[in-house]
Amino acid sequence: MPKLPWPRRSSPPHPLLSLALQGGGAHGAYTWGVLDRLLEAGLDLEGISGTSAGAMNAVALAQGWTEGGAEGARAALARFWQAVGDSVPFHLELLHTLNPANDGALPAPMNMLVGLTRMFSPYQFNPFELNPLRDVVRAQFDFERLRRDCPLKLFIAATAVRTGKVRLFHTAELSEAALLASACLPTLHHAVEIDGEFYWDGGFTANPAIYPLLYECDTPDILMVLLNPLQRDNAPRSADDIAARSMELGFSTTFLREMRMIAHARHHIRETSSFWPLGRFERKLLRQRFHLIEARELGEVHGASKLNATSTFLGQLHEFGRAAADAWLGRHRSAVGQRETVDVAGLFL
Repeated sequence: MPKLPWPRRSSPPHPLLSLALQGGGAHGAYTWGVLDRLLEAGLDLEGISGTSAGAMNAVALAQGWTEGGAEGARAALARFWQAVGDSVPFHLELLHTLNPANDGALPAPMNMLVGLTRMFSPYQFNPFELNPLRDVVRAQFDFERLRRDCPLKLFIAATAVRTGKVRLFHTAELSEAALLASACLPTLHHAVEIDGEFYWDGGFTANPAIYPLLYECDTPDILMVLLNPLQRDNAPRSADDIAARSMELGFSTTFLREMRMIAHARHHIRETSSFWPLGRFERKLLRQRFHLIEARELGEVHGASKLNATSTFLGQLHEFGRAAADAWLGRHRSAVGQRETVDVAGLFL
């Protein structure tokens, strides 16, 4: 695919940062909290790679950024997640608040609906493709304006069903269908058709994609916001937790493989750099600076909580995310533009 032209932007007062936002259903409200705090702190952005819920956050941020800078982005993110929470019926919200474990477990009626997905395809139990998220996306985002005016470089990942290849939708290609394709779980929704191709959730092939931030962004600083903890303390024992962990691993494989390849390549370049001059790509790879915010708190919540979009739970996740971002800023804000703050080789090799 040819490289698309990006809108011009003035030089920022602070070092630029690119974001890699992982998907994770309702857990994306944690990323909302992270972004809310980063924007409040005045960090300037160049590119955002997002998948599924990460794509929703990316587009919400971009919508607000286009309208009113960082404060506009914070307001747009809050509106989007409030609309998501408002789409959940009140009685399910009430049942969630009565959960004594406070672990994000789904209310019983929602569990029953999830159980249907193990026996019927969405073409059977939801033939008319009722999708509350589509209504939220349609009401919240002006894709025509985003394509025309957004100064941020967006990379929204979806998976082509027939070929298994990743498809990245750039800023100039954004649409309602592209965003819904990035978040299309095949057990819950019909595949999204775009120009004769059918798409499922981008998590199958990029969760999130790192390479567009390497190749198409100028800033060396990339902050990864991961909703799936890189390591679990214990192996799952219950059927629900085993299923949740299996899906989590499936949606993390491509990201882990990509980061492992980056770590191997950097190690190889350093080992052999004394024998011949470094090329442009080798120099670029070595000067990349990776940073990480990892949602370790989510390792303690119920396995099915990624489907819990009740306002109360989303608000809890938002607060967790803000606290994590605040801690990261306290430790590493001064490193942006100066040095890497995560041991890529130690994490991914």
